[in-house]
Amino acid sequence: MELVLADNRTFKTKFIEEVPFLPDYEIAVSTAKPFIEANTIETSLKDIQEQHIIPVYVKDNEPVISHAEFIEATHRTLLNVYAGQTFCKPNIRVSHPIKGRVPEARNKPANELNEHEKTIYYERMAFVIEIPSISQEIDGNTLHLVAGGVKSYNLDNLYAKKGALESFKVFIGFQNRVCTNLCVWTDGYMGDLKVNSLGQLTASIKSLFESYNGNLHLHQLQQFSNYSLTEQQFAHLIGRCRMYPHLPKNLQSHISPLLFGDTQLGMVCKDYYKDNSFCRDADGNINLWRLYNLFTGANKTSYIDTFLDRSVNAFTFVNEIRRGLEHRQSNWFLS
Repeated sequence: MELVLADNRTFKTKFIEEVPFLPDYEIAVSTAKPFIEANTIETSLKDIQEQHIIPVYVKDNEPVISHAEFIEATHRTLLNVYAGQTFCKPNIRVSHPIKGRVPEARNKPANELNEHEKTIYYERMAFVIEIPSISQEIDGNTLHLVAGGVKSYNLDNLYAKKGALESFKVFIGFQNRVCTNLCVWTDGYMGDLKVNSLGQLTASIKSLFESYNGNLHLHQLQQFSNYSLTEQQFAHLIGRCRMYPHLPKNLQSHISPLLFGDTQLGMVCKDYYKDNSFCRDADGNINLWRLYNLFTGANKTSYIDTFLDRSVNAFTFVNEIRRGLEHRQSNWFLS
């Protein structure tokens, strides 16, 4: 696989022998802007490693694969597949805290607990690792290669024994530096990865990263800027999007799925007029690259467990619109 470097050279990935584990990063976290907002807070790998307890299986008290192990396995694999590149520190967001206390403090009122008497871990975690030395520009926006994943313990059966399948979501794609929107498509995404060991998880991540065709992904994204919607077409599209969830199931089954709800569609409408980077032009037209970024921007309000699925859906949805315009084919959302 070849990708475009920042200096326009091509880069071919090659898996090499094991690299040093988690060496010092060359640069800090890429941006202060969150890639997801909703109800999440920012944390660091160090905090997860040192402050968060690790859930266990109830029947045998054996630990599950921790958030830290997931991030470390992804980073180690990136270092190997993309050896020699520049990496940023993981940008990590967590939500749904599970609080506890040590036994010695079981009878204390909550407002009297000392910090060392509290325990915590987070049910849901999402992270991205940016590779700024692999980049491309689309419609004046710089994109950097990124990879990451999502872990939600609520998807696991923690009442089982060690060896039960654990669920993960892993992706590799690009991030728009203008807005930190993630650009993810189906060929760079494992949305229902189930493994029962860290070794299986690492092998699956490696397989995804090695098979990812970054050039094809970029080509698809670049095509978006070649097609536009008029204001009337955009209004019709949004109206159809709002109708979609209420269609009879037999009609929905013949239409490409749309995972965005009224909250996100309202943000798309607002930003069509007001977004500084991706709003309509002076004539009311909007190209599909900007439309795509309106959807990925609205997706930042999604919860962690639906975030990546909606990211992929945004690409699939806009690409279907592009195909309809390119081949003059009927598309329910535009017809």
